[in-house]
Amino acid sequence: EHGLGGMHALVWDGSTLVGHGCVIMRRLMHAGRTLRTGYVESVGVSSEHRGHGHGQAVMAALEEIIGSAYEIGALSTSETAYGFYAARGWQLWTGTTSVLSPSGIKRTPDEDGALYLFPGTAQLPQGGELACDWRDGDVW
Repeated sequence: EHGLGGMHALVWDGSTLVGHGCVIMRRLMHAGRTLRTGYVESVGVSSEHRGHGHGQAVMAALEEIIGSAYEIGALSTSETAYGFYAARGWQLWTGTTSVLSPSGIKRTPDEDGALYLFPGTAQLPQGGELACDWRDGDVW
């Protein structure tokens, strides 16, 4: 979606695509450390196919990729999906969020309370500031 490629998980019902999710490589910075991050985007299931485990299947595939290839996983979501991700072991980031912009670190307060992390090959950071790498458009 952002020109970075990534790994896609697709769920089909016959010849109809009913679910999708993507994990792309990002870098998150925390306490002077750069974390190789599997950033989850574009997760969705068509409305008429919800409630049949398709979203769970998409996330299981993406979490497997994160667990084998990244230090942590991250995603930004709306309130309506908090329970879905929390039930799968994603942890709400309770610290602050920022972006490493071309003009320095800038706070992204709209993302506070909407970012979830998933353990990969590293321990999850706790508290403080978490900054994402810069990209055009929606940085988180």
